[in-house]
Amino acid sequence: MQNFKSWSPELVPDPEMACYGLEYFCFEGDGTWGMSDADLIDLAGRELEKIGLAEQQHVVDGYVVRQPKAYPVYDDAYAEHVDKVRQEVASKFPGLHLVGRNGMHKYNNQDHAMMTSMLTVRNILAGYNRYDVWQVNQDAEYHEAGEVPSSSSGASGLRMVPTRVSSESEQLGNLSRTVGRGAGPSPAVNDPVARED
Repeated sequence: MQNFKSWSPELVPDPEMACYGLEYFCFEGDGTWGMSDADLIDLAGRELEKIGLAEQQHVVDGYVVRQPKAYPVYDDAYAEHVDKVRQEVASKFPGLHLVGRNGMHKYNNQDHAMMTSMLTVRNILAGYNRYDVWQVNQDAEYHEAGEVPSSSSGASGLRMVPTRVSSESEQLGNLSRTVGRGAGPSPAVNDPVARED
């Protein structure tokens, strides 16, 4: 959720009003995606009231944007794929600068996405890559440190991603081997509240 008036009062023509943006995470074709615009605006109004930001009856208008594939999917090959794209763009299109969520295929908060743009502008004006925009929101944190770190730092600017887990049958096989060896108590597979008694 965002309050566009907090970004700039210029975004809301009436100073007595607010303009909220609500995001609903869904997949193309699911129930949320398929809701009518009116139903989504109604849902947003109810939720604004529920959290105490506005009474539903005071919602005067709404607009729905359905953005397919708005967020990147992080998998165990994510970093390799993004690195290939980065290298290709840098070698063949040096004047093309990838910024923001979709440009960098990186889930950033909106302020971090905007920061990648601002730092890219500074790089363009400086005539060289003074800032490594791939470090913005690295591992969900960002502290503007100034100059680009040396390439020997090992930092890719990409998120750490979970690794692929073994199949349930492999997990059960590993569990039975552990229990069969007389090891101590083992939590049950797929039991979120498993504990050792």
